[in-house]
Amino acid sequence: MTSLSDFSATTLSGQEVSLSEYAGHVVLVVNTASNCGYTPQYAGLEELHRELKDDGLVVLGFPCNQFGAQEPGTEDEIGQFCQVNYGVTFPMFAKVDVNGDDAHPLFSWLKSEKGGLLGSSIKWNFTKFLVGRDGQVIRRYGPTTEPAALADDVREALRDAAA
Repeated sequence: MTSLSDFSATTLSGQEVSLSEYAGHVVLVVNTASNCGYTPQYAGLEELHRELKDDGLVVLGFPCNQFGAQEPGTEDEIGQFCQVNYGVTFPMFAKVDVNGDDAHPLFSWLKSEKGGLLGSSIKWNFTKFLVGRDGQVIRRYGPTTEPAALADDVREALRDAAA
């Protein structure tokens, strides 16, 4: 059975990372953008990350420029934007496509596990996937779902896995 650990991704600094590094954690995977109406969600994602990281939560941000060209910057610019404006400390990865022929394999898998309103497509930036400690997708959330609204589901996933 495929799990989050079967994938790898490149960080903003160009380092290839196996997502098996996050095995045993509850992971929130988010496609992000710096010039999106939902960009202020970075603050909520960072708050959730800081509040629950010691309990086993990891937020993973994947910038995407497929929706209205809302992530035009370089990896360095994205990293600086996230740090300066939102104090982001959770792992951020290099830009990826989340839809189409060039979609990152991680997002192809996430979409196949939990489809959304548009079937297997992601409709916009800040779509979120909650992944359990076992590496399996628990739930998908649309872009309008604020990070704070995920807190109870995240805590439940942390509890369920710890039991």
